[in-house]
Amino acid sequence: MSQWDRYTIDGPAGALEVAVGQAEGEARRIAVICHPHPLYGGTLDNKVAYTGARAAEQSGLISVRFNFRSVGDSEGLHDGGAGELDDALAVVEHARQQFNEQPLLMAGFSFGGWVSLHAASRCDPAQLVTVAPALSYTALGGVPRLDCPWFYIHGEADDVIAASDNRKTLASLDKPPEQLWLPEVGHFFHGHLTELREQVSQAIVARWAALP
Repeated sequence: MSQWDRYTIDGPAGALEVAVGQAEGEARRIAVICHPHPLYGGTLDNKVAYTGARAAEQSGLISVRFNFRSVGDSEGLHDGGAGELDDALAVVEHARQQFNEQPLLMAGFSFGGWVSLHAASRCDPAQLVTVAPALSYTALGGVPRLDCPWFYIHGEADDVIAASDNRKTLASLDKPPEQLWLPEVGHFFHGHLTELREQVSQAIVARWAALP
């Protein structure tokens, strides 16, 4: 494989485009990363999704990004969330088969954070990482119960997904995630992508160091 290997797999609505990035050092784990909203320009090449992939790779994980249905070389039509969740689960299944059932990190940004949250409730990952997830999006219901550790990071100056609203939602949970709130940081982490990469990498390393 090249550093970034792009190809398509069979998905629930046709082909799904994936991009696989190699880990730095010996890889024993995989990360599946979901991009932001397809109707607002979200793709697997979104800079926050890419930064999440790089954080995973520098932490020793193989990264697997993908385009939701209707985006790039992925077929099908946007489905408002339910179909995109099916896409994510199909990519998880592919990644596990491709890389010999290695432990899984589920991650996502914005709309992709919301999808990854619901995917994590169904695919039993070792860890979930969400970046400014759209918690108020209710197409699949509220925040699901999770059995895995959850790391949550959000900019306090987010003008797309209000940090204050998500704080209230997280505070209402029986088991809230580990949270990191970054002051003066907006939704797309302009000028703070290096900080985002380092914080996510630290969270991954801290969690996965405890695993065999």
